[in-house]
Amino acid sequence: MNKKDIIQLEKLPRHIAIIMDGNGRWAKERGQERTFGHQNGVTAVRETIEAAAELGIKYLTLYAFSTENWNRPQNEINALMQLLVDTINAEIDTLNKNNISLKAIGDLALLHTETLRELQDAIDITASNTGTDLILALSYSSRWEITHAVKQIAKDVFEKKLSWENITQDSVSSNLSTSNFPDPELLIRTSGEYRLSNFLLWQLAYSELYFTPVLWPDFRKDNLYEAIIDFQKRERRFGLTSEQVR
Repeated sequence: MNKKDIIQLEKLPRHIAIIMDGNGRWAKERGQERTFGHQNGVTAVRETIEAAAELGIKYLTLYAFSTENWNRPQNEINALMQLLVDTINAEIDTLNKNNISLKAIGDLALLHTETLRELQDAIDITASNTGTDLILALSYSSRWEITHAVKQIAKDVFEKKLSWENITQDSVSSNLSTSNFPDPELLIRTSGEYRLSNFLLWQLAYSELYFTPVLWPDFRKDNLYEAIIDFQKRERRFGLTSEQVR
């Protein structure tokens, strides 16, 4: 039976987040530079987006570039920025055809000028699409995001827009870059690494975590289906007992 047919459409995660890891190792195994892995990872991105849209996943967040990635060799950073521009330009028609709206989170002001311009153009062009929201985490880290939220809350208190006694978890959530999206129910990380790498630390508090040894350039629709099938087998208790959930 096709893995897609096993999925219970009435129990789909509304929001899936993915740490796309393993491009460098995939390239190294083939005697190539790291950028070769990034280039081949585009196919995995395309297949994953299409699969999510076909299933009806409402939100898909891809960890594309972290704030820590700015510390990588300059030639790799330049190649990644150019690849991002080229991919965005090449995929706009596909996004529109699949009714996908592009969004972005992170410290976007740090992006190269051309990259930011092409990204904003794509966001504007796909803004009216009502299917899947594709959220790219670019120049993103959770510690940066939480620090930014704390600063904004402190500013609101200083300006007497908010009393410190009224600061709640919702106050923090509403000042995060993900404030317009629900928290992910499922996080997928490829390449066999078991860590969150400074990604959506606040938002993943009750997410189901799925780790696969598959390197990102080899990730395909069936791999996404496997993760969703595994998710649907789990009991999500949110601090309750099994008896209470049932």
